[in-house]
Amino acid sequence: MADKKFILNADDFGMSEAYNRAILEGYSSGILKSASLVANGEAFEEAWKNVIPACPDLGVGIHLNVIEGKSLCLGLDRLTDEEGNFNNSYVQLLLKSLNKKDTAFMEQLEKEFRAQIEEVMKHTKVTHIDSHVHVHSIPAIFELVCKLASEYGIKQIRSQYEKPYIIPDVFKHLNLKYPVNLIKVMLLNFFTLLNESKVHKYQLNTNDYLIGVAYTSMMNSLTVSYGLMAIKYDRVTVEALIHPCRYEDGTIDNHFAEFQITKNKKLKEKIEKLGYEITNYAQKD
Repeated sequence: MADKKFILNADDFGMSEAYNRAILEGYSSGILKSASLVANGEAFEEAWKNVIPACPDLGVGIHLNVIEGKSLCLGLDRLTDEEGNFNNSYVQLLLKSLNKKDTAFMEQLEKEFRAQIEEVMKHTKVTHIDSHVHVHSIPAIFELVCKLASEYGIKQIRSQYEKPYIIPDVFKHLNLKYPVNLIKVMLLNFFTLLNESKVHKYQLNTNDYLIGVAYTSMMNSLTVSYGLMAIKYDRVTVEALIHPCRYEDGTIDNHFAEFQITKNKKLKEKIEKLGYEITNYAQKD
């Protein structure tokens, strides 16, 4: 019997009112059942005060963020500038994680992660954990996050293995972002294989596949459906990540296109026709 789970997850919940608005409106469609909340986001308070209570079956995860915005903790000189703004790229975080002599880096990272986890858990039940710009995919950081997830009783963690697929849209493949995204896919797939043992070590659960890296900033309903069609297994959990915004002034950009995924009834029918149950991490098991 097929046991296929599909999770559409909205990252960057709480980053701005436009993200919050997209999640609130997208939730009503029945496709969007999961979102990852940013503890240091500008609209974090509005997210837990207004959006979460209006979406009772929304699975809420923690979107660890040490890439942009301000830290919750003070004195993190390995992560922030003097004003507390995060100032490391993914590559810089990777390089620092490889320096075994730089113990302060991992100590500060753990301090900030704990603060963000505890801040989210103060306001809502947590279903899963992931990170902004996939920083938790970095092997040393992944093990730290697994340890913290286990300690805080969070059973689900995102992994990043994306099965290769091509959509019938020439213009997306001519976009200069596409080859860069493919490099990201290869790196994240490699890290996922390295990280697999840590998931078992800390007795956590994870998704089997991710959709959303190869077409980062170009996601739409077509990328989701073709990503799903590329996966030929009966017992599988697939997460598609999006960064949806619904702007008050009617702005149309790639984030708005990702918001439209949540409202696409034909996509919902396609997902169900492929045999997937649309769910979230709380309902997955």
